[in-house]
Amino acid sequence: MSRRALRLLLSIVMLIAASLGGVLATAGPAQADGCYTWSRTLSQGASGADVTQLQIRVAGYPGSGGVLAIDGAYGPATTAAVKRFQSAYGLAADGVAGPATFSKIYALQDDDCTPVHFTYAELNTCNSTWSGGAVSASTAKSNALRTMWKLEALRHALGDSPIRVTSGFRSHACNDAVGGASGSRHLYGDAADLGAGPHSLCKLAQQARNHGFNGILGPGYPGHNDHTHVDHRSGRFWSAPSCGI
Repeated sequence: MSRRALRLLLSIVMLIAASLGGVLATAGPAQADGCYTWSRTLSQGASGADVTQLQIRVAGYPGSGGVLAIDGAYGPATTAAVKRFQSAYGLAADGVAGPATFSKIYALQDDDCTPVHFTYAELNTCNSTWSGGAVSASTAKSNALRTMWKLEALRHALGDSPIRVTSGFRSHACNDAVGGASGSRHLYGDAADLGAGPHSLCKLAQQARNHGFNGILGPGYPGHNDHTHVDHRSGRFWSAPSCGI
């Protein structure tokens, strides 16, 4: 083979390789828009910060009465929550978080990592700094993010009709101004009060039992006849007597 023919053959091979490389590059997993990108498939036995990020987003799918621990360990409870998330959105419910699961999460989140139907502003009408509560500003804001993902799951379960948040994080000053309890979970940023809208207050309280809230207070509980309250307190306390809870 002449040198000229060899060079031509090498050029063709390089062009084919470059073309295939481009195809392979575009066939990779979907990427998040400015928030968080998972770089590996996750399944039971995995651990790390990427598992924690996943748990935050599927914490609204722990099963009836359950609460998913956000601990970075992909155990049976996380597997079950991922399965419920997948089933809720019409994905193959295998409990393995791969490209299809991550693509759905990416579609559900904004660039600041909040779910598309809720915002930090909705969860904090008290101040812009998240300061002055019972925990640090960063912890209060982080708690609010976890609340929003649980609310997103609640919203989806109720047919994707809007949920109206009437109160979220409060500083001590804001809490005192509205006559809140001295130990209110609003001071921790992990509580939300929900107003009636497309769904009754009782419907919100009843459905919230499936989405990881340890605290649920609603109609029939003193001071809660005009809203349903949900929070992340450490132990379960549900009381909405007018709703059968």
